[in-house]
Amino acid sequence: MGIEIERKFLVVDEGWRAAASRVQPMAQGYLNDLAAVEGGLQKASVRVRIEGDLAFLNLKSRQRGHTRQEFDYPIPVDDARQLLALCTGGLVEKNRHYVEHEGHLWEVDEFLGANAGLVVAELELDSADEPYARPRWLGAEVTDLARYYNLALAERPYSAWSTEERTAPL
Repeated sequence: MGIEIERKFLVVDEGWRAAASRVQPMAQGYLNDLAAVEGGLQKASVRVRIEGDLAFLNLKSRQRGHTRQEFDYPIPVDDARQLLALCTGGLVEKNRHYVEHEGHLWEVDEFLGANAGLVVAELELDSADEPYARPRWLGAEVTDLARYYNLALAERPYSAWSTEERTAPL
């Protein structure tokens, strides 16, 4: 069984850019919607992602929080393009920047398109209590806030959020 332990944070400044070792453009969509997952009709999100010349089908269990089941399978890029056309909601486009900081690899997602203006950093851990150093550019943790999940961003992008949603205390 695949388990993902991931923490997600807002990014508060551009300090990460100088430390980024590489960037990967990504486009992804979902074959199910947030209501089906949040409402319990489906127990996992089903994502299709293209990363350069690679593509993946991904299933992630529905529970909120930092620990979820996750399964990732490589698929042909042509199949992924066809599956993206079947997705609900919008396409989530982003540039993922890889940033090393004190022994951990941070993935900084700079969203594009309808989600432009949103920048989040994710950190995958080996255990839920694994210690990590917080980079100075890291802001509030949003791991438990569903509106920051990519599945939610596909359905209701950052551009549709109210000022209150963007600035609400976390």
